[in-house]
Amino acid sequence: MYFVESVPNFSEGRDKGKIDRIVNAIKKYPVEILDIEMNSDHNRSVITIVGEGEAVKDALFEAIKEASSIIDLDEHKGEHPRFGAADVVPFVPLLNTPMEYCIELARELGKEVGEKLEIPVYLYGEAANFPYRKNLADIRNESTQYEQLKILINTDERYKPDYGPSVLGKAGATIIGAREFLIAFNVDFNSRNIKGAKDIAKRVREKTGGLKNVRALGFELKETNEVQVSMNLINFRETPIPQVFEFVKREGQARGMQISRSELIGMIPIDAFNEIYRFYLQNYDFKTDQVIEKRLIDILYKQTIRYYLEDLGSNKPAPGGGSASALVGALGSALISMVAGLTKDKKGYDEHRELMISIENEAKKAMNLLYLQSIKDVEAFNRLSEAMSLPKESEEQKKLRSEKIQLRLKDATLVPLETAELAFSMMEKSLLIIEKGNKNAISDGYCSLLFLKASLDGSLLNVNINLKLIKDEEFKKPIAERAKFLKERSDNLVSNLYGKMFEDL
Repeated sequence: MYFVESVPNFSEGRDKGKIDRIVNAIKKYPVEILDIEMNSDHNRSVITIVGEGEAVKDALFEAIKEASSIIDLDEHKGEHPRFGAADVVPFVPLLNTPMEYCIELARELGKEVGEKLEIPVYLYGEAANFPYRKNLADIRNESTQYEQLKILINTDERYKPDYGPSVLGKAGATIIGAREFLIAFNVDFNSRNIKGAKDIAKRVREKTGGLKNVRALGFELKETNEVQVSMNLINFRETPIPQVFEFVKREGQARGMQISRSELIGMIPIDAFNEIYRFYLQNYDFKTDQVIEKRLIDILYKQTIRYYLEDLGSNKPAPGGGSASALVGALGSALISMVAGLTKDKKGYDEHRELMISIENEAKKAMNLLYLQSIKDVEAFNRLSEAMSLPKESEEQKKLRSEKIQLRLKDATLVPLETAELAFSMMEKSLLIIEKGNKNAISDGYCSLLFLKASLDGSLLNVNINLKLIKDEEFKKPIAERAKFLKERSDNLVSNLYGKMFEDL
């Protein structure tokens, strides 16, 4: 599972109702909207979304579809250059996502938009099919916008779309691509000197001899009677924000223009703050790992179910069935806690209040213990793998390796047995909430029982497979007997319920 960010730009920054419609189209899919920026002077909105790649791609298609139906480029006026209703749609890799994945998403979305919506699509950035389309500013800029594209799309081979028709409707064209993280950074001046702002933009942007990785334009801000140098920083590591800010500041001062504020559009990676902190506080050894929230985010991410599923679905041998069985048991226990919580204060269940409070507390403890069992199972397997990797060249090494393997096999057997014991103890609580719990949540009670039974059976499978490899008969016998007991008793607990389960609903 790969995660991506997308920052689609829409040519509407004044009508909130239209942007709400686009946002609602995005919300149909399991993605997170992190930020929405509307700018009336630019008449442009930027929405930041993150999520699993395919879900983001589907959400973007719906957003482009909605934007194309409500934004008319023939009526659109604004300071910022634009090609279409959905103007620019980039895919940005997050975490361990490879750029190649984002390129594939961009091309798939481009093809879909071109064919299904009949909107001309131009690929840019890493997804570009032609070198002259790699740089966004070489496709769309102040002198080449929607109005010019109406002619160029049919007369200039360089403007033949990658996908879709060579005909421009009222929704214009869409530029779709893949790129690294871009920082949209603006500097406003307490001045009405638009020529000065444009001159500063020319001085700072890479294309006209300025700073590397900087794209810049000068704009008039009518709402505040100021001017702005609007920039895209396409590689903040090579060209840090302080370097850009100080350059623009000096150029402004040379023209008698004072900065009133700076502005960040959309999101920014935490690593971009490194140079800001180092530059202005002169703390050159600073690292973002010193930010406690950054460390917590790393820890919490590894505890998410998505991270676990990615790990489980990889080609690594662990986590495996034993760990997953424990997690299923944790889910079953969480459902018990939920049903008990829905029962304890509900009218008509007063006589069971104390019982439900007790069950809720036990279930929460079991939920946490079973979650920890999923981690312990992975640790036990990894220790066994380490033992199996020990050298076996000499007889002495072979003996030591064999002893270590036997010891680790015992550990790897006891962990799933503990999981099965915990799951069995909670199955009895499932029966109680099915019988005495809130009848509106009876399906949740049955689910808890089914999950716990699956947890127990899966754990015992791991117990049995390990027992076959253990040579110590004194160790094996009581473990095998206990496993058999748990299997038989749990089978008996659920056998009478399977028939009536659906009758109760």
